[in-house]
Amino acid sequence: MKRPFAATVWREGNWYVSQCLEIDIASQGETEEEALSNLREALELHFEEPQATRPPNVRTIEVEVGAA
Repeated sequence: MKRPFAATVWREGNWYVSQCLEIDIASQGETEEEALSNLREALELHFEEPQATRPPNVRTIEVEVGAA
């Protein structure tokens, strides 16, 4: 499934910086096209399903709430 995202690109020194406006993700490149391509890759990685190398160790903790 593809979804469009708005992005801005600006120059900082020798680099172009690209930033997604809907999600706080940014990237950079030596050209505008490279910066946008790198941003696209970063967004794809952001939405990729997590793959655990081992099952998480889930624990229960107790916390005092409402105590004055």
